Amino acid sequence: MGRGPNRPVGDVDVFRWDDYEGVTALPFRAMWYQVPAGGQSPEDEHPELELSIVVQGDAAVSIDGREPVDVRTGDAFLLESGERHVVHNRRPDEPLVVFSAYWHDPSEVQHG
Repeated sequence: MGRGPNRPVGDVDVFRWDDYEGVTALPFRAMWYQVPAGGQSPEDEHPELELSIVVQGDAAVSIDGREPVDVRTGDAFLLESGERHVVHNRRPDEPLVVFSAYWHDPSEVQHG
């Protein structure tokens, strides 16, 4: 990791797939991000659904201000549209790496 375009969001390194040449025909958007050791993502909220898989490390995910839920390497979490969330890195000595795919809920897409 670490190759390709990095778009930092606070202390979090974000690499969006659509910033890579030739990635245009997917039915979803995707990214991976890296949260520094002991750090956390900025609070985020967006209209898309987001499926995230912890690739490396141990996360704790807080949704809409609730107590964080632990998500370990190889586990996933799903964020619904409009949920405010923060992803915490539980490990003090290594970065947390997460892969996320996100898309608009088809039931909410307006057809003209």
